[in-house]
Amino acid sequence: MIYHRKKGQVSYGEAIGILLLDSEAPFIPGDVANASTYDFPVRFQRVEGLTVAQMMNRDKAGLKKVIEAGKALQREGVRAITSDCGFMALFQKELRNELEIPVFLSSLLQITFLQQIIPRDRRIGIITANGESLDDEVLKACGIIDKKNLVIAGLETEKHFSSAFLLEEGTLDVNAVEREVVEKALNLKKLHPEVGAILMECSVLPPYGKAVQEATGLPVFDFVTMIRYVFSALVKEKRIGFM
Repeated sequence: MIYHRKKGQVSYGEAIGILLLDSEAPFIPGDVANASTYDFPVRFQRVEGLTVAQMMNRDKAGLKKVIEAGKALQREGVRAITSDCGFMALFQKELRNELEIPVFLSSLLQITFLQQIIPRDRRIGIITANGESLDDEVLKACGIIDKKNLVIAGLETEKHFSSAFLLEEGTLDVNAVEREVVEKALNLKKLHPEVGAILMECSVLPPYGKAVQEATGLPVFDFVTMIRYVFSALVKEKRIGFM
């Protein structure tokens, strides 16, 4: 087999590029921003100056920096680009138009898929970092027009979640945040027993997906399920077995 260098590229083998907010919260295994979450290599790129507060305020002033960071990842050879914030959906259209590779910036992009696979009489429960910020603009950016079967629960008022990820105070009590997330999911199911699946919007929530699934008995989709799905399309495996 013969290989050829790619101009300007100094490392290889990273199919997924991940744009990171300019945030210094503790990102534990299972989190989108922790490389040990994946059983394949990923490449991270911080978007300088793009903060959690900006995203929660739906501030698109960082668009130019997002495009620059996306292009940097593309130059380094990634095959698709995602992010570590569901609210980066606000940049989905513009970045996709600027690049030559697939872009999937928000876990919310899975909603239209879920709407097609759950029973018609069921609804989708969305657990988000901030329910007040998850408005029509963000949903529309993900191609979500029909909202009738969506119910949204925000974590912005939860003490431990807010402290670690919205206020970025530097400490994460994993057990306390897990309790808050599970309680939010159970309450959502209690208020809306017709919920047939849960989508966790925020990139810090995948570590709690198993606990949510065990507590609710529902399918749980998150950022990592989406990233693994896209990776499986980018890097196909040859199966060896027997008949």
